[in-house]
Amino acid sequence: MNQTPAKPKNKKAVRDTRAEALKIANSIKIDGQTKADTTAIANGIQRGIEQFLRQQSEKTRDLDKRAKKVKQLSTQISQIQAAPTSSPLINPKPSRLPWLLLSTSWIFFFVVTGYFWKVITAQ
Repeated sequence: MNQTPAKPKNKKAVRDTRAEALKIANSIKIDGQTKADTTAIANGIQRGIEQFLRQQSEKTRDLDKRAKKVKQLSTQISQIQAAPTSSPLINPKPSRLPWLLLSTSWIFFFVVTGYFWKVITAQ
């Protein structure tokens, strides 16, 4: 019960809330109720309205934070999905190893064939 109600930012909001609370308190007034009782009820209603407005603003802030987080995550996902298309996975510089192996095998083939050709023709 030691909670101090949050003060609205401007005086017009306070007047509007107070007027609304008095209107509600007067509409539920019963016979024999004093002006002090009505004022106490109006104060309670005003605190209830202020508390409700605070809760609604907290919910709105929470929803805004969640929406911002979802938007941030969606932009990160779209950036991640766009990244592989911008940088190809295949190395643009072709490797020389296959050509080196092919030429080495052909050289070896010609050397061996020439050696055997010498051996066959020498006889």
